[in-house]
Amino acid sequence: MKPVPLPALVRVVPAAALLLVTTACTSDSPSSSFSEPASPQASTAPAATTSPGRTTAMNIRLTLNGHRVAATLNDSPTARDFAAQLPLTLSVRDFHQAEKIADLPQKLSTSGAPEGAAPKAGDLAYYAPWNQLATYYRDAPYATGLVPLGHMADSGAEQLSTADEITIEAAP
Repeated sequence: MKPVPLPALVRVVPAAALLLVTTACTSDSPSSSFSEPASPQASTAPAATTSPGRTTAMNIRLTLNGHRVAATLNDSPTARDFAAQLPLTLSVRDFHQAEKIADLPQKLSTSGAPEGAAPKAGDLAYYAPWNQLATYYRDAPYATGLVPLGHMADSGAEQLSTADEITIEAAP
């Protein structure tokens, strides 16, 4: 067996510790801010503080082809950086018949971000190498440089597949 390089351990150990602490401090009902969509009536303010300088997931709303779709951003530095840019209206274009991509006005932080991700339909992500928002209407293979931001309600993937523009704002 090959030894794990020190830089990999430096990234994994704090994340594992945070996961353990978060899991120990939550209720028994399973939930994930990355995979659970937000309710449309959620507050615009971030949820209660979990530790100094950290907040839980943020509810947002997407408008696709005139249809409003609830979504949730995860609690990561990249997602918080993205939320700071809202509201945004972006022209989107199809990429690989699985996602819609859009150029962002400013680069996002990738501090503590994974090296990549394998997105599922409904996922919102940041493709750091090209400074783009990636929104998925189909599952896609793992991509290096892809940072998960959150997830939209199930109806979002269907609406997204035909969208030419996306508006993203904090949920009212």
